[in-house]
Amino acid sequence: MTAYYVLLDDGGAGGVRFGCNDSLAGVRRSMPGSTEPLASAMRALLDGSAKPAPGLYNALSGSTLTFLSGTFDGSTVTAYLSGSIRPAGVCDIPRIEAQLTQTAVASVGAIRAEVYINGVGLTEALSLK
Repeated sequence: MTAYYVLLDDGGAGGVRFGCNDSLAGVRRSMPGSTEPLASAMRALLDGSAKPAPGLYNALSGSTLTFLSGTFDGSTVTAYLSGSIRPAGVCDIPRIEAQLTQTAVASVGAIRAEVYINGVGLTEALSLK
């Protein structure tokens, strides 16, 4: 499965440009013990002990999030997480959103993602920071 990390201030050279002139890069990871693609991908992304490849940044590294469950209806993937988000600065807000949503979408081939943290939508959860 693939987890997505941030290429800082690369002007979109490594992918689609977003946020603070960053882009995302997918990194193939393996998570032993899980065969469900969404669970595997989200756990790989949220695993604080695993460092992304050199040159990549994990905006979630200061957060303490746990994957609880998820669904996929054929077009929308929904992921339910618990814990707290701790962005390191204002630029981490779009980075966190991009990492979580792109990892979820890519894991199952969805068109869009909805992510909930402690029952609150991701956009709202990030606006509280």
